Amino acid sequence: MTMTDAGTPNADDFPKIISVDDHVIEPPNVWLDRLPKKYHDVGPRTVRERGTMNFVGGVFSYEPSDDGDLCDWWIYEDKKIPQTRLAAAVGFDRDEVKVTGVTYEEMRKGCWDQTARLEDMDANWTDTQVCFPTFPRFCGQTFMEAQDKVLADLCVKAYNDWMVEEWCGGTNGRLLPLIIVQLWDAELAAAEVRRNAERGVRALAFSEIPPYLNLPSIHTDYWEPLFRACSETNVSIHMHIGSSSKMPSTSADAPAAVGSTLTFGNAMSSMADWMFSGWLAKFPNLKLAYSEGQIGWIPYILERADRVWEENRGWGGVSDIVKEPPSTYYYQSIYACFFADQYGLENIDKVGPDNVCFETDYPHSDSTWPHSREVAMKMMAGLPDDIVYKLVRGNAIRLMDLDIK
Repeated sequence: MTMTDAGTPNADDFPKIISVDDHVIEPPNVWLDRLPKKYHDVGPRTVRERGTMNFVGGVFSYEPSDDGDLCDWWIYEDKKIPQTRLAAAVGFDRDEVKVTGVTYEEMRKGCWDQTARLEDMDANWTDTQVCFPTFPRFCGQTFMEAQDKVLADLCVKAYNDWMVEEWCGGTNGRLLPLIIVQLWDAELAAAEVRRNAERGVRALAFSEIPPYLNLPSIHTDYWEPLFRACSETNVSIHMHIGSSSKMPSTSADAPAAVGSTLTFGNAMSSMADWMFSGWLAKFPNLKLAYSEGQIGWIPYILERADRVWEENRGWGGVSDIVKEPPSTYYYQSIYACFFADQYGLENIDKVGPDNVCFETDYPHSDSTWPHSREVAMKMMAGLPDDIVYKLVRGNAIRLMDLDIK
């Protein structure tokens, strides 16, 4: 980057951001427009009413009430899920970002409208975004939990069609599709990956810790068809904090601030799982990304994993499938994503300058919008230009095999 007369980096020369973790709040018509009419009374749809919500010990609770906040709720089978201000925080003052209901009109329009989203990206020096779902949850858990799996399968496909054709369609690659799959059937999930890869999709949302969803762990063969499909189609696997429907906390009555501080915990556990799973040795082309997990903790977990592999191979249960130090598979296959982690950047040589991607987290409460460029420049001050380019843009291009510079 060039320098100004004052000796500071020129903001106009800062690389345009490719953000690997943002979110879309689905418009009310996503499923009604795509499901057969016989499912319109049980498929996902919205209703507006008042309700009260709480968030304690990492768990949401909510119920309708006449004196609660006006809210747009999703209705699906016997589920009733509120739209919350936490998920649509941009545009609100920090003191107003609370666990309260919100309507589409109260949200910033970029939360759910493509044209407005592109305008908000322009305002935030953002070239490209990858958006996780909201109503389906971070890896499609909502449909996995459904009673009618025929309908759930249709809902997964309808979401992916909307994501590819409507949300990302016509944006010239500025919005990149991130699909969900049928977690309850690995063969169906693999077929859905291949269906979407044929139309250019390069990213899949998956759970950090599937057993938290009562699914088989990655230490079984259950997921082999899905992981093989991703490897063979160059579809990267993206795991957002909370994609196991369980956020780290210490007790049922711990304030939300405790869980918010510990959000990296599941990503750390998941990374250990993957490094010792054998899948990254079997499928060396497979690429993983930990969205919103931050990076400062990574050097120690790599050091610890390598020490365990070296000292405890006799009884560690992995000597037959993990032939190299576990950190080998991290540097080969894993990308960590951050929005604010000064300590991690100060140790970027150990975290891995080729293994880190920046994110803006629009429109969530942790989002740096509309100041993501300024935040990134401040955090990355003093880093070489080539490293800054990798963190802000280059690594994301490699992660998702994008045909851009």
